[in-house]
Amino acid sequence: MYHYVRPHDPELPYFRYLHIDDFVKQLEYFGNEYGFIGKKEFLECLSSGEPKDGVVLTFDDGLRDHYRFVFPELMKRNLWGIFYIPASPFLTSKLNDVHCIHMLLGKHGGKAIAEVMQKIVTDKMLSRKYIDEFRTKTYIGQDNTASTDYVKKLLNYYINYEYRQQAIKELMFIFYPNEKDLAHDFYMTKAELADMHSNGMTLGSHTVNHLVMSKLTPEGQEAEIALSFQVLEAITGGADLRTFSYPYGGFHSFTGETEKILDRYFCKFSFNLESRDITKNDLINHPQALPRFDCILFPYGFCRDEKEETT
Repeated sequence: MYHYVRPHDPELPYFRYLHIDDFVKQLEYFGNEYGFIGKKEFLECLSSGEPKDGVVLTFDDGLRDHYRFVFPELMKRNLWGIFYIPASPFLTSKLNDVHCIHMLLGKHGGKAIAEVMQKIVTDKMLSRKYIDEFRTKTYIGQDNTASTDYVKKLLNYYINYEYRQQAIKELMFIFYPNEKDLAHDFYMTKAELADMHSNGMTLGSHTVNHLVMSKLTPEGQEAEIALSFQVLEAITGGADLRTFSYPYGGFHSFTGETEKILDRYFCKFSFNLESRDITKNDLINHPQALPRFDCILFPYGFCRDEKEETT
């Protein structure tokens, strides 16, 4: 699983990303150590229930990075990837809230954002239920500073969704008043997605608004899933298959009802975030919760160039 893959940007001293040069090295490592499984072979595994050896590459969030830097490297090597796209940028022309958080932290660091956030987010905006449920289950594999961890947990998990958008809007107004300029160059365009699709890449749903599905009602989950597939298929002229990945990932981020909804919408498979290989049992009994590894768990997968914070 990958997110940001790009060269170093001095304008974002705290930004967490995988350098494109390290991505290339990791592709070489995977090719030498494990090999890659082709698209046709992978789909055969899903149909037969029999796993095969090889790496599948997945990329979340529909980022412009993936077209500019990842797609050319895959084409050079005759590789394919699965790209999971949130639909809201095509409906609103704005950054998803989660990406606002990334940009705030990447430019200003967790300490500065946390200090201002404490003045904007009050206790009444938070849910004790969510704090108890997500406090020990989120960001356990990341090496965030305490302040960055605090910002991400509070804005992504602890806050009630009825207050979240306004809180992030206030933070962006203070720190990033040029949000519209950011959104213009942040995500892949419809034409770029269509180009990737026509060149053998698979496009999948990453919901509409990149929300924690387990925080939504069943009706809210279905709305996110249904509209996301509708938007994607309008862009590509009809998908060859439906696939999905859970925003944030981990079993805390979705429910059994989410899996049932995906089945009803003829989603062939979905990716969770669970660090292990796909097994026969997964393929046969849990196709809507396939495990996948974060790229940071392998050589060359760590961030570099980011400025360190101490708190």
